[in-house]
Amino acid sequence: MEIVEYESKYQPDFKRLNLEWLTKYNVAEDRDLEMLDDPEGEILKGGGCIFLVKEDGNIIATAGLMKEDDDEFELVKMAVDPQQQGKGISKLLMDHCLQRATTLNARKIFLYSNSQLKTALKLYEKYGFQYLEVKDAPFVTADVKMELLL
Repeated sequence: MEIVEYESKYQPDFKRLNLEWLTKYNVAEDRDLEMLDDPEGEILKGGGCIFLVKEDGNIIATAGLMKEDDDEFELVKMAVDPQQQGKGISKLLMDHCLQRATTLNARKIFLYSNSQLKTALKLYEKYGFQYLEVKDAPFVTADVKMELLL
């Protein structure tokens, strides 16, 4: 298993993995599709980054950091292939994202989520993310906002 940086050839995998959970929980929105169809323009162009977990030549997980301002990033599009869940892959990705955020001199990472995503919320809590009031969320279905001060 290795973590690789996003390249355009991975866009179909990035979209597939994220659409799988978005559809399962009925939370896919137009904004999601914009990010999944054009990750270069929506995430990378502004100074963000996307990581993918590759195993035996297959992409099995994704996560990204979208730059909000010079020292603040949003954790976006974390997804693990359902057949690969329970193997610590999300922890591997989270560690990698936090390490990169530190090298980018981030002071804070925040995220939007949905209360249905119990496993994801527990992961965020374990890493010390704190719940905030949800205001001006970019997603209608985002009923959870969390942040981690670095």
